[in-house]
Amino acid sequence: MSQYYSGQRVRGLFDPKSKEPFVLSRTKLDLFMNCARCFYFDQRLGIAQPPGFPFSLNNAVDILLKKEFDIHRAEGTKHPLVETYGIDAIPFQHEKMEEWRDARTAGIRFFYEAANFIVRGGIDDVWINSQGKLHIVDYKATAKNGEIGIDADWQEGYRRQIEIYQWLFRKNGFDVSEIGYFVYVNGKTDAKAFDGKLKFDVKIIPYEGNDSWVEDALAKAHACLISDALPAAAAQCDFCRYRKCTAEAELRM
Repeated sequence: MSQYYSGQRVRGLFDPKSKEPFVLSRTKLDLFMNCARCFYFDQRLGIAQPPGFPFSLNNAVDILLKKEFDIHRAEGTKHPLVETYGIDAIPFQHEKMEEWRDARTAGIRFFYEAANFIVRGGIDDVWINSQGKLHIVDYKATAKNGEIGIDADWQEGYRRQIEIYQWLFRKNGFDVSEIGYFVYVNGKTDAKAFDGKLKFDVKIIPYEGNDSWVEDALAKAHACLISDALPAAAAQCDFCRYRKCTAEAELRM
C-alpha cells in the first residue's frame, strides 16, 4: 500500500498519543530550525515541501570521494590531500561505517529519551587523529568562480550538519574533536573548452563545531509536535510566503 493518500503522507508521522520513540532525521531537525511551520506540516500532518531535483553530478562526486578515501581506510594510510593540508588524520576504520553512511534506513542513531526521539543521520566520512579523536567530515560539491568558504548565511545548514553528527557520535560514546572538515570540490569553469572533461579543485576547509544547541532544538521540536496549534511561519520561509500569497489570491477570486 502506498504511504501517500491525496498528496499527504499517512505513515511515519508523529502521533502525540504514541509512547513509541519517534525517528527524527538530521534533515528534519534542520527543517525545524529553518521553519517550524513547514516542520509541523511535514512531520505531524504529512504534507512535505515539494522535493528538489536530484543533483546527479554532486552525487557522483560524493560516491567517488568515498571510494577514494575508502582505499586509504583499508590500508590505514593518509590521503595525499590530507597530507598536503598537514592534517593529523587518517580515515577511521569501523565495522559500522557503511551503516552510518546509510541515511535512508540506518545512519548513526541515538535515543534521546528526554524528547522520546531516535535521532539519526547519514554521514559522509569520519577521520581519526593520532590522539584517537574523531573528526566528522562532509563532502560538498559546487561550481563557482572565486574562493570557496563555509561562512555564508546560506551555508548555515552545512555547519549545523557537522554539529549534529558531532553530537550523535559523542552520544554514542566516541571521543570527538570540535574540528570537523568539509572536503569541498569546485568545478573549474575557466577552461577554454569542455572537450568532454570537467576539472575540479579540491579544498579541505576546517570548521570548529559547537553542538550545544542540539538538545535545546530537540526539546523545542518535540514541544512543536505535541501541540495542536500550527506554529508561526518563519519570516524568511519562501514556502510559507508562497502558501500565504496563493491563499490570499484564492480568497480574492
